[in-house]
Amino acid sequence: MYKTIQRCSALLLCAASAWASAATVQISVLDKEGKPVPDAVVVVQPATAGTPRVALPLQATINQEKMRFAPLVTLVSVGAKIRFVNNDPWEHHVRGSATGLAQFDSNAGGGFELRLGAKPEGKAAESAESTFNKAGAVLLGCHLHASMRGHIYVSDSPWAALTNAEGIASFENLPNGLAQVRTWHSDQLLDLPPQRITVGATPVQTTMQLSVVPRRRRI
Repeated sequence: MYKTIQRCSALLLCAASAWASAATVQISVLDKEGKPVPDAVVVVQPATAGTPRVALPLQATINQEKMRFAPLVTLVSVGAKIRFVNNDPWEHHVRGSATGLAQFDSNAGGGFELRLGAKPEGKAAESAESTFNKAGAVLLGCHLHASMRGHIYVSDSPWAALTNAEGIASFENLPNGLAQVRTWHSDQLLDLPPQRITVGATPVQTTMQLSVVPRRRRI
């Protein structure tokens, strides 16, 4: 009985120690004018391996509706499968190209194209699926409707998040030690230099600032 209690106590101490090593990091993303930027991707890459409490999704759905991609930015892990659904009463395409390459250049490599028929009234919408095995940003468009734009960000780090309406991305349970922070936004054409932070028992708060003012999105 005494040995059992000792083992339980040891396990509790190990758990408490692991919990104590977990740290909170809050990244604030601002535009060139100092205003908060929603829907920016923040990726934290710790020097020490670890596992977040909530994993990035390996499945997601992107809808085409009202001549838009919804959501505007979809964040997934490498290897994720994404289902595209056309909810509009007219035909759409889904064209994908790695950001940084010539837009929708079929010779650039890594691109894809899907065709989705119009949704008949009272019937199920047409859908198609694609798998994303390469880390980075993917630009989405429609061959028939040039104004349609969306993005997928495929993260190679399990610690990645979209900023909220206040431009903040928060992370918990990061391992102690050095970490690198990267920020991506669709309107930031030149990559921001990564920022180094030191994760410890004290919560970390830092700011990343874009060199542009993002365009207003159509509601």
